[in-house]
Amino acid sequence: MNILDLIVGKPIKTSDERAEQIGIQEGIPIFGLDALSSAAYGPEAALSLLIPLGLLGVQYIIPISAAIIILLVIVYFSYRQTIAAYPSGGGSYTVARFNLGAFPGLLAAAALLTDYILTAAVGISAGVGALVSAVPSLQPHTVLICVAILVIITILNLRGVRDAGVVFMVPTYLFVGTLLITIVGGLVRVALSGGHPVAITPLPPPPAITEAVTFWLLLKVFASGCTALTGVEAVSNGVKAFREPAVKNAQRTLTVIIFFWQFCSREFLISSKSMASPATDPGRPGYQSLLSMLIAAVFGKGIFYYVTIAAILFVLSLSANTAFADFPRLCRSISQNNYLPHAFGYRGRRLVYTYGIVVLALLTFLLLLLFDGVTDRLIPLYVVGAFLAFTLSQFGMVVHWRKNRGPHWMKSTLVNGLGGFVTGITVIVVLVAKFAEGAWITVIFIPLLIFLFRMVRRHYHMVSVATNCPGPAVPAIEAARPIVVVPIEHWSQISRQAVEFASQLSREIIAVHVEPGDHSEFLHMDWERYVDQPFRAAGVDPPILITLPSPYRFIVVPIVQFVLELSAKHPGRRIVVVVPALVEDRWYEYFLHNQRARLLQWSLLVRGNERIFTVTSPYYISEGAAKSD
Repeated sequence: MNILDLIVGKPIKTSDERAEQIGIQEGIPIFGLDALSSAAYGPEAALSLLIPLGLLGVQYIIPISAAIIILLVIVYFSYRQTIAAYPSGGGSYTVARFNLGAFPGLLAAAALLTDYILTAAVGISAGVGALVSAVPSLQPHTVLICVAILVIITILNLRGVRDAGVVFMVPTYLFVGTLLITIVGGLVRVALSGGHPVAITPLPPPPAITEAVTFWLLLKVFASGCTALTGVEAVSNGVKAFREPAVKNAQRTLTVIIFFWQFCSREFLISSKSMASPATDPGRPGYQSLLSMLIAAVFGKGIFYYVTIAAILFVLSLSANTAFADFPRLCRSISQNNYLPHAFGYRGRRLVYTYGIVVLALLTFLLLLLFDGVTDRLIPLYVVGAFLAFTLSQFGMVVHWRKNRGPHWMKSTLVNGLGGFVTGITVIVVLVAKFAEGAWITVIFIPLLIFLFRMVRRHYHMVSVATNCPGPAVPAIEAARPIVVVPIEHWSQISRQAVEFASQLSREIIAVHVEPGDHSEFLHMDWERYVDQPFRAAGVDPPILITLPSPYRFIVVPIVQFVLELSAKHPGRRIVVVVPALVEDRWYEYFLHNQRARLLQWSLLVRGNERIFTVTSPYYISEGAAKSD
């Protein structure tokens, strides 16, 4: 077994794809971790903005959370309909493109890609935030821990959907179980104390009131709390990953996810209000997450506390898997319409879209570095993309129902129309409330992505027009053989193989040696001995060896100029350049030895014409085949 098999697993046959499909049990951890985990940081994101109000701020969180839950229910019913209408994967991009047009589709795609990148970064940073709350001494190592978790999640996703689901099931259901126990324990303590429970572990003292309640502040709190809705679309993007009946399994998975989220978020906020537990300032010494304080207040800092914190850490960190499950699928859909490179549509050895996973990992890594892995610094960028995609998807579904008037189409239209209106208003609120705090970055990034889409599409269109060939192939009849050019550095096994390969292509061979100084005598001696004499003995004209002076020590440029001049002198002939290359067991050694070969091929490709071709003559060498004394 090689290292790649050990890390990402053995290749899976395309015919075994059905075995990789998942049910509801695996679907919850794969597509629902983002929504489930937001119960851990969504309420805190809202409460942290109420810190200037002291204990008074806790009183306002209940009506705000009620508004968020109502919004969630509307979006939930809308996406149940989207799953049924687009069982092949009805993400916002697909819905908007088919019903609203190309530009709204690209806008939805850019918004979703932005959301998924931030989903991965926020999930990991929130998980590490929970760990830092339990072990404050780890705070200086926040970024390093974030990167380590990112590497683990990337490898798990490269192993395939089913493997990732199996691995994530244990921490997911441990998280669900411990939170339910915490909620029940908190409700019991509230009931036994007559509504005023005393915390087992003392809560931090409430901060002093430094601001007055304003409508603007409440809007900002609502905008932060809406981050909890960002995982709702994930299931609709991955319907094809479910076993049959795929639509029913996807809808049931979405129902379980939404029910658990709203239940936990509501109960945690009620407990926070009952115990008068304000949020603490993230990123500063002494910070504790809201869940950490509530669990300690209900059960103390014993074994259960650390087990629960560990479960929260795992689930928050692994919630990035929602992005890793959907980002590559979305990139694949976009690439099928020529708006992203086609490589995003290629499935790797484990039937996953490898390029999308790797690109997402790199972008997430950059975000974690830029924002020091602190969740609160990433939240302002987070919601605009998600809710913009929600809005376009819902209005796209309105058009869909009007075009496909089946049973109950009017009711479906009203549900999606209401969802589009509400999420559209939310986009405006979030954008205005969070613009100065970082949402402006999203406003710039989304148009840049759309510009990238159009550039890629223009490129593919240009290539398609330029390479379109409606005519038949014309066989060569008594055509002149090409002139073959072989660059030679010094005489070696690599050079010998290249010359032998060139002799099979043509009798007219020109070997080119670039000489920065005056030290080519040894090559000419070797050429006379190892090339001229054997060729003459075989009754064949030997290749010509030409030395090109290079006073400025350029290597590639003189060869390219020589080939271009040779092509101009023989307008009716094809020129084939045979590029010698060394191939070794270790992949990185190939790159150590062949930079000039690749640069030469690229230069001829850019500056050449339709009569100039390059081919590689690889010489394979295995480890231990040659050892120096």
